[in-house]
Amino acid sequence: MERRRVVITGVGAITPLGNNVNEFWNSLLEGISGADFITHFDASKFKTKFACEVKNFDPANYFDRKELRKYDLVTTYGIVAANQAIQDANIKIDNLDPYRVGVIWSSGIGGIITFFQEVKNFVEGDGTPRFNPFFVPKMIIDITAGHISMIHGFKGPNYATVSACASSANAIVDAVLLIRHGYADVIVTGGCEAAITEPGMGGFNSMNAISVRNDDPKTASRPFDKDRDGFVMGEGAAGLIIEDLEHAKKRGAKIYAEILGFGLSADAYHITAPHPEGEGAKHAMSFTLQDASIEKEKIDHINTHGTATPAGDIAEAKAIVSVFGDHAQNISINSTKSMHGHLLGAAGAIEALATILSIQNDAVPPTINHFTDDPDIPKLDFTFNHKKERIVHYAISNTFGFGGHNVSLLFGKYSE
Repeated sequence: MERRRVVITGVGAITPLGNNVNEFWNSLLEGISGADFITHFDASKFKTKFACEVKNFDPANYFDRKELRKYDLVTTYGIVAANQAIQDANIKIDNLDPYRVGVIWSSGIGGIITFFQEVKNFVEGDGTPRFNPFFVPKMIIDITAGHISMIHGFKGPNYATVSACASSANAIVDAVLLIRHGYADVIVTGGCEAAITEPGMGGFNSMNAISVRNDDPKTASRPFDKDRDGFVMGEGAAGLIIEDLEHAKKRGAKIYAEILGFGLSADAYHITAPHPEGEGAKHAMSFTLQDASIEKEKIDHINTHGTATPAGDIAEAKAIVSVFGDHAQNISINSTKSMHGHLLGAAGAIEALATILSIQNDAVPPTINHFTDDPDIPKLDFTFNHKKERIVHYAISNTFGFGGHNVSLLFGKYSE
């Protein structure tokens, strides 16, 4: 069977840098930090008192009271971002076969706000179980995909992928495979996360995974900087409409970019730490080049996983050098996490979106908050502190997750 070409025809975003795609993109180019002191709860006793929260977002502006009873905050982010992408792509189910339109939407943690509140209510009560009947449906990770399908009448493949911080990148991969091989024509895909909570922040603090730079939250996320001390928690959602090229052309859809390849691997090394030489990352990038049949010398840009953890940044930089050799010096590399923070299970989707926009606009957003070079990191063009305008024909987005999960996605400018 001939492999069908796969393109992006719609985008949506609810982020710490803006609540639509234009706001998000303009903030990235301007090098704006989304970090600030936490408002979702009293973090005064926590080691980390800041995060990249979504701002100026009131679910009541999007849903009525009856609907909101069914949704955790994470699901509201996901539905709104998906709705933006669906509207952007002009997807109207009345004109389509509903069984050929699917939803693959992910989260790494899901409804942790609901879980925490329900358990807290029980523990603080008299022991009588008075759990909300919506407790389980609000908490489970797959429910956002279910709600998106029910709202819009999409009856094709519908599920969630879960691979920690690689979750939404894996959702994109599954969407590509289903369309490539003819199981669907359109997939709404992406990810959402809302884990800026007491257990979310406390749990990552206990692992020493997140920055504790409380004296200056705006500069706390420092990917590839010598003084990096961990990632900054982010939240929000990003959605993509992934479509068969011929299907998109027949309905006159605009095309943002083409998804040319993907690479998957496992470190098989440690539950949280990457392989120190970036073995898994190296193979994921190599596999995506093979899948796309693209020579490594054609890659113009890499949006890295780049979390600002001491070990992770070194391993990823080593992997890039290992795969691309001398050409690595010609690649504009960045970490947009320096601005929007780490969206955990939604990281793959939001960074895929940033990569697509770089291709569309021929610009690479900066990696902000760089002050001191790290001698242990190879000298590459990390696009420190200032955006770079350049033609971006082909770009890779890397996403890695606890458990050793590695995903690389390769996007290109669309042409006949």
